[in-house]
Amino acid sequence: MDNGKKLAAPCGLYCGVCGFYRAYKTNNQKLKEKLGNFYGVEPKDIICEGCLSDVVMGFCRACAVRTCALEKGVEGCFECSEFPCAHIENYPFDVAKKYIMSGTKRRRELGTEKWITWETAHYTCKECGALAFREAKRCPGCRGELKLEPVD
Repeated sequence: MDNGKKLAAPCGLYCGVCGFYRAYKTNNQKLKEKLGNFYGVEPKDIICEGCLSDVVMGFCRACAVRTCALEKGVEGCFECSEFPCAHIENYPFDVAKKYIMSGTKRRRELGTEKWITWETAHYTCKECGALAFREAKRCPGCRGELKLEPVD
């Protein structure tokens, strides 16, 4: 499985712009501490290579949506006629639900490859080209205010 596909979470969230993934890949200790405090995780335990990799955050590994997609043999919720289901309605992080809904819709419309391209472009700073993470307010590169289009 190529790296892009490992980052294409079944739920409709793109791991390439996940705060945990970005903190791990860039070894951003400040972000690890912030995320750790918010989610009750030790910063040293923020280790993730993407939802479909072998190195996954604990709560992502136990995610009912991920488990369901793997059991059904589908790439993601965008292929499921039951979407949105109880797994989505009961998703433990409310802030993620709007991204799950819009990401699944967009992935269904564009296909996985174009969806990954869209997600990456959407979270790339227009000023310096650095890749930000979902919900970031400032660019990790130039520290300027991010001017991201709202997600539907």
